[in-house]
Amino acid sequence: MDCYTANWNPLGDSAFYRKYELYSMDWDLKEELRDCLVAAAPYGGPIALLRNPWRKEKVASIRPVLEIYSASGLPLASLLWKSGPVVSLGWSAEEELLCVQEDGVVLVYGLHGDFRRHFSMGNEVLQNRVLDARIFHTEFGSGVAILTGAHRFTLSANVGDLKLRRMPEVPGLQSAPSCWTTLCQDRVAHILLAVGPDLYLLDHAACSAVTPPGLAPGVSSFLQMAVSFTYRHLALFTDTGYIWMGTASLKEKLCEFNCNIRAPPKQMVWCSRPRSKERAVVVAWERRLMVVGDAPESIQYKQLTIQVLLDRLVLRRLYPLAIQICEYLRLPEVQGVSRILAHWACYKVQQKDVSDEDVARAINQKLGDTPGVSYSDIAARAYGCGRTELAIKLLEYEPRSGEQVPLLLKMKRSKLALSKAIESGDTDLVFTVLLHLKNELNRGDFFMTLRNQPMALSLYRQFCKHQELETLKDLYNQDDNHQELGSFHIRASYAAEERIEGRVAALQMAADAFYKAKNEFAAKATEDQMRLLRLQRRLEDELGGHFVDLSLHDTVTTLVLGGHSKRAEQLARDFRIPDKRLWWLKLTALADLEDWEELEKFSKSKKSPIGYLPFVEICMKQHNKYEAKKYASRVGPEQKVKALLLVGDVAQAADVAIEHRNEAELTLVLSHCTGTADAATADKIQRARAQAQKK
Repeated sequence: MDCYTANWNPLGDSAFYRKYELYSMDWDLKEELRDCLVAAAPYGGPIALLRNPWRKEKVASIRPVLEIYSASGLPLASLLWKSGPVVSLGWSAEEELLCVQEDGVVLVYGLHGDFRRHFSMGNEVLQNRVLDARIFHTEFGSGVAILTGAHRFTLSANVGDLKLRRMPEVPGLQSAPSCWTTLCQDRVAHILLAVGPDLYLLDHAACSAVTPPGLAPGVSSFLQMAVSFTYRHLALFTDTGYIWMGTASLKEKLCEFNCNIRAPPKQMVWCSRPRSKERAVVVAWERRLMVVGDAPESIQYKQLTIQVLLDRLVLRRLYPLAIQICEYLRLPEVQGVSRILAHWACYKVQQKDVSDEDVARAINQKLGDTPGVSYSDIAARAYGCGRTELAIKLLEYEPRSGEQVPLLLKMKRSKLALSKAIESGDTDLVFTVLLHLKNELNRGDFFMTLRNQPMALSLYRQFCKHQELETLKDLYNQDDNHQELGSFHIRASYAAEERIEGRVAALQMAADAFYKAKNEFAAKATEDQMRLLRLQRRLEDELGGHFVDLSLHDTVTTLVLGGHSKRAEQLARDFRIPDKRLWWLKLTALADLEDWEELEKFSKSKKSPIGYLPFVEICMKQHNKYEAKKYASRVGPEQKVKALLLVGDVAQAADVAIEHRNEAELTLVLSHCTGTADAATADKIQRARAQAQKK
């Protein structure tokens, strides 16, 4: 009969442990782990190995190979390392591999060995080189901390939003610290380092000496330190063989253990049992493993959320399994299936052995109009993979023009972007493309593109009218649009030029353009304006006052008001102002001056071409009935009644109307008969009507 406890071994006085194989690793390592840089992602994530040929005891005869395996040893990627010496490897929270080089450049790779991007930790790191580095995780993201050859620290708490912080200098630090780590306290990343028997805590502003409470005496150096995954707890290994465990704030001691080993351990990490409040520190030497600690845990570790689980399945390209989980959990489409299909599509565009047409068709057949899927994002991934034509085909499925256009511009398909913007009817989008085209193309090609797009041309003209007048002129010249060019010069003569000579020159260009446009009326009118401007300047020089920019009629009126009637008449002859219009202008001006004597002389100068009723009306408008009556008697028979009524002579108006036997005039006079004073006149009209009816 088998003994079921045979493979259990004692651990202390009251506990036992056993070791058994969960599964065998499937990898076939060609190097010993001790000769490799190793990085294992948390939560059972991938493992990265890079043989370290830069170690001084090794000679780099061949280029190293970066290998990525699953947690069970299945190969995921293998690539020849062609960059510089690597100091440290680490995985981000998004399962991106961060490779920190000696020159401070950090290269970022995906789970399957695809290069994502790179960034630098700054010029100071470049100049002093990297001695050591740590990849750490905070609530803000994944960070990188660097120890340089100048024994200074530089860090970024979030590589997704790179902001470098140069930490304060440690006083008297002449060599690398014996050990160091990163802490996250009060939402701020810190550096904890050991220099001999002293510990220092660096934040963004200061370097502070700290002391662990209850530390056993006799410590002359700290050889190793480890912070828990949650940054709540800290373990220190001293040269006296003691392991101190406490809070990361260094305010509380949890326990201390003498392991009776003074050699520095290879590794020291925190661990905990699932669903347990126990915590421990695992310390490893070359041939020994020790588990220390059994204190109550006061925190609950955060487990992986369903979204993070799905992200990890997607990264491993296990799309069907991820979709089945979404459907089983009945996740909303946008959070579940749609998001996974979008990731699948982004992976699909990287399959360069399949034609663009087949890839685009397969993606559209699978995705269709799935809510939450952005074809423009998938197209952007295709473009990033160097498949521009595939990106354009995918954009055809994108229903939102506002999402199509920016990527088309990025791909330098500006003319296609312009067509899409015009189709959208979004004028702001059209303007965005036009300004991009203007900066991208030479002027001739830009104008030619506009000629083929009437809507875009119209919008750009509107823009130029307010922002770039010279460009507007060039557009009209390019199109041989002489009519608009003439109008442009007309506006320019008033808007930009103050000197008469310059304005006249602009008007001359306008007239020439109108002649080319076969618009003789506009050309003649422009030439007349040139003559008027010159004459107005001459009048100002000779008579004083303001004449420039007055209309022709206002110029005549101003001359009359200034007592220069002869000049006004000469101006009317020069510009062929009709007599009727001239008489109206003089009549109005003299009445405004209340120069009744001059008005009477003017009325008798010759027979009035406008008749004399206007004289009556203008005088009454100026409340001068006396002068009005002078002209009422001179009004012709057809307007006599109206003139007499204007001056208030109702009785005489009635006599004229009866004499004319005009029913309309009789009705008009009768409407003016009000009160007892006009009763006799009203009776007279009624008798005249009755007598006319008898006949």
